[in-house]
Amino acid sequence: MATPASPWSLRRRLLAAIVAASTVLWLASLAIVTVIAWHETNDVFDDALEESGYMLMAATTDWNERGLLTPAQAGRMGGTGKRKVDMQYQIVVDGRVLQRTSGAPAQPFVAQVDDDHGFADPRIDGRRWRVFVVRDDDRRFEVQVGQQHKKRLDILEELAEHLWLPVAGFLVLLALVCWLLIGRVLQPLRRTATAIAAKTPQDLTQVALDGQPRELLPIVQALNGVLGRLDAALQSEKRFTADAAHELRTPLAGLHMHVQLLQRQHRAPELAAPFKKLRDDIGRVTALVDSLLTLARLDPVAREQLATEPVPLAPLFEQLLQTHGAAAARRHIAIAIAIEGDPLGGTPVDSHRDTQVGTQGPASAGATVLAHPQMLQIALRNVLDNALRYCPDGSRIALAAVPAGEHIRITVRDNGPGVDPASLQRLTERFYRVLGAAATEQGSGLGLSIVARIAALHGGSLAFGAGLDGRGLGVTLSLPAAH
Repeated sequence: MATPASPWSLRRRLLAAIVAASTVLWLASLAIVTVIAWHETNDVFDDALEESGYMLMAATTDWNERGLLTPAQAGRMGGTGKRKVDMQYQIVVDGRVLQRTSGAPAQPFVAQVDDDHGFADPRIDGRRWRVFVVRDDDRRFEVQVGQQHKKRLDILEELAEHLWLPVAGFLVLLALVCWLLIGRVLQPLRRTATAIAAKTPQDLTQVALDGQPRELLPIVQALNGVLGRLDAALQSEKRFTADAAHELRTPLAGLHMHVQLLQRQHRAPELAAPFKKLRDDIGRVTALVDSLLTLARLDPVAREQLATEPVPLAPLFEQLLQTHGAAAARRHIAIAIAIEGDPLGGTPVDSHRDTQVGTQGPASAGATVLAHPQMLQIALRNVLDNALRYCPDGSRIALAAVPAGEHIRITVRDNGPGVDPASLQRLTERFYRVLGAAATEQGSGLGLSIVARIAALHGGSLAFGAGLDGRGLGVTLSLPAAH
């Protein structure tokens, strides 16, 4: 499959989506932060203007003998109200504080200042201050204005208190938007994964390259190469199996005829047993070849290609009895049939008509499945063959059809030796056979594999459970009911 002309880049789409979302949300958060910072800054500047006004008023007011402001002034400037700036000042002459606000210390903030103005960071009574000192031109007095560092931290804390919630909200929103955008951008990966997961041995078509991101193209192309080689190998195997099975049927038939001819020519009693063993072996090999040919024909078939039609079960069950009645009669095995829930019954089969069939003429039309007639016949024949092969003489086999919603369950149960739980899980494996003394014939291990494949092609299922009288094996084939 050729590479698309202009594959798009997953990395670029993802980067563009995240950058675009981050930019939009960053601008929105910046606008909100600016509004909050503007509000807080206005509060700080208003407080500074208020402080400056009180300080100017204090500078033009006579001081008393203690060097403190009057009680009213002290309440305005040095009180304990909530003030953002909260500046304190001192008027110092010859190292003595002549006037100060009530929050300022009695001693100068800064004892020695070399320049006419400047900043200092003294520590007074365990508290750190930021102080600005200015002197008049004649150096007769100086003004020291101080502010505690804690007041500045309080302003930052208040600003952070107003900002953390909007910032956290925008971070959460950014994470959510990025999650959604990334999920949308990565949808082609999920579609590709779904397409790969849907591949089966019957569907090994190439994964489409159109619409794939540039970063994923090498992986998809490598996978398509593996699928192509696997499909070629499976097709070669199926062709070989079908060709080999087809080519073996003619020589096996000829070999069977030669054995019969030799048996007629040599009627010595001592050769009867070897001839019978040879015929049985040829029959088993022929059955194996037929099973292989059936599987080779079923494997390439897709469910959508299967031609189905309504198939009544009553005539099909009658045909099964006619086919297997003689073999069951020789071994005194009773086969009982029930359709649409009629009671199961039956007596040992002595002829084709001795087995009871629980149908009622037109009423049996309700027990009709939507299936391919020949495949359904093959499936039921294999299940019944399997029961006859492993049941000892004098056993009972019950064949029933019971409606179950949109499906009809066809069950074949026996009271034979049954199958151990470990082997139940492997009954549909190809060439797997349950070995035991109860088996009267050697099977090929393909019968139930064919039934499972036919059930899958019809959208049905094959299940195993208990047989009759709490023993034996029960095989349930569920197929769509015809409406």
